[in-house]
Amino acid sequence: MKETPFLQKLQNEGKLKIKAPNEVLAAAYLEKAQKTLLSAKTLLLQGDFENAISLAYYAMYHSLTALLFRIGIKCENHTAAISLLKAVFGMENTLIRKAKEERIDKQYYVSLSITREETQETISQAEEFLICLREMLARLQNEEILLYRQRAEELLR
Repeated sequence: MKETPFLQKLQNEGKLKIKAPNEVLAAAYLEKAQKTLLSAKTLLLQGDFENAISLAYYAMYHSLTALLFRIGIKCENHTAAISLLKAVFGMENTLIRKAKEERIDKQYYVSLSITREETQETISQAEEFLICLREMLARLQNEEILLYRQRAEELLR
């Protein structure tokens, strides 16, 4: 798998760790994701499209962080966390990868062509992503947690 050396490098640097599953941190990151999504919607209403897109991405990222903590993975790198979504959970990560690219573009560069519709679409995708991960977390069983942890450990060997 292509991302394995990258993930192993992060592990060696202490930026990616397998730890005990943590329901408390998972719940806290889900709450943070929900608040961030609400902030994105508020910024959309105020016409601040750049920052609304940025926060929509962070809502997705925080919900992914919740999922990782729930199975016992601490990851301090956005790209790695997004890779883990596919490699460990077998979930498509195209939407969050695209949202990350949009966040970087809007956060670091001036864009004169952002539309309300584009911003609303990004927020809607973030909302769907958050709902999907929240539902997954709600039905996650101990056997699945062990399976996902095993997959992560195999990636880091």
